[in-house]
Amino acid sequence: MPADQPDDETAREMLRIGRRIREVREHQNLTQEKVYLAVPMNRSHYQQIESGQANPTLRTLVRIADAIGVPLADLVR
Repeated sequence: MPADQPDDETAREMLRIGRRIREVREHQNLTQEKVYLAVPMNRSHYQQIESGQANPTLRTLVRIADAIGVPLADLVR
């Protein structure tokens, strides 16, 4: 497996966290744009995180949690 490719467990976690971010964001009636501008980050990178295609840093997850108004633990549990 190439070094830049996540293992299966990491890929599952990336997908689970991305789905949770999207679920909470939608529950808060927030658009992707509102969140990625608040973080701030690039639109495509944010979309990759929500779709489970990117592995965000802890710092990015904290910023996303703050932008959608939930504790970090709510995204990673």
